[in-house]
Amino acid sequence: MLLGFKTELKLNNHQRTALVKHCGVARHAWNWGLALTKQILEHNKANPDSKIKFPTAIDLHKWLVALVKSEHEWYYECSKSTPQQALMALRESWKRCFNKTSGVPKFKKKGKRDSFTLEGTLKILGNNKIQVPVIGVLKTYERLPQVLTKSCTISRQADRWFISFRFDVEHREQSNSNVVGVDLGVKNLATLSTGEVIALSKSYRKYEAKLSRMQWLNRHKVIGSANWKKAQLQIARLHKKIANIRKDTLHKLTTLLAKNHGTIVIEDLNVSGMLANHKLAKSIQGMGFFEFRRQLTYKCELYGSKLIVIDRWFPSSKTCSNCGNKKYSLTLSERVFECEHCGFVIDRDLNAAINLSLYASGS
Repeated sequence: MLLGFKTELKLNNHQRTALVKHCGVARHAWNWGLALTKQILEHNKANPDSKIKFPTAIDLHKWLVALVKSEHEWYYECSKSTPQQALMALRESWKRCFNKTSGVPKFKKKGKRDSFTLEGTLKILGNNKIQVPVIGVLKTYERLPQVLTKSCTISRQADRWFISFRFDVEHREQSNSNVVGVDLGVKNLATLSTGEVIALSKSYRKYEAKLSRMQWLNRHKVIGSANWKKAQLQIARLHKKIANIRKDTLHKLTTLLAKNHGTIVIEDLNVSGMLANHKLAKSIQGMGFFEFRRQLTYKCELYGSKLIVIDRWFPSSKTCSNCGNKKYSLTLSERVFECEHCGFVIDRDLNAAINLSLYASGS
């Protein structure tokens, strides 16, 4: 399977300038291609009898070389794969849009989610150096895996630069055969059927007041001024800190589950429907339910575990884990489950986690 690796780069000013130029080329190619494809779609909509074929990524790159690259000399200062990969990503974005799995692609703005992809000869030199096309040798803060790779993506978050690439790894065999049910919640991040409770990181709530004040102080600054840029950088750093705390908690939990359990059972949660409850929306967004499932999916494949996702309509919270009797009504405020049939009393989340594990054992 393919495993991704991402680490921070240790750069000098010359290298930072080169990375910014590559981001600019990738952004310009994306925006040019997006404007062109939107014009084609509008023409086809207005003229159904004389439709123009929607271009492929190869077509877009040919037009870019013929029409745009010759007029902008700064394109030749960067790797030729940068605009090509940007147009390939644009074509994939339109494909997801046509399949109705995502929305219409949006234009990119300078300084927001800057990234670009390099393709070609990439060599890992020693423990913390990697050679990439055009830019040269880049240093990292941590040891790099000694693998072969043909492409990499360099991205910026706040004022820090990161490099990521993928490489093949072998599957590992899971020695444990035990089954664990995992119930995700709002009060706690996760409750395991073993009785273990994983607390919330609460990174956003911890820094919410500080973030709000920084944004409030920035409201009257002149856009583009030096003070505005400093404030934007501080806000971006705080956003990154909040996201890092949340990701660290999720990585530790998913690695713990995938390494130490043979079968993991979770529910297919309707996150968009849960966000409709405005009283809980802030807590749910800070949980990262989708990221939890994404990490657990590839880590189970990596460590040889089995992941079972149960339908969202399975009554895990309303079913008694002792006798199997179902409750017809159970409000969200009731945190303790009391069975009307056998008198069994248990924590609501633990009861749901046990039911998930029993479902997998029974199947």
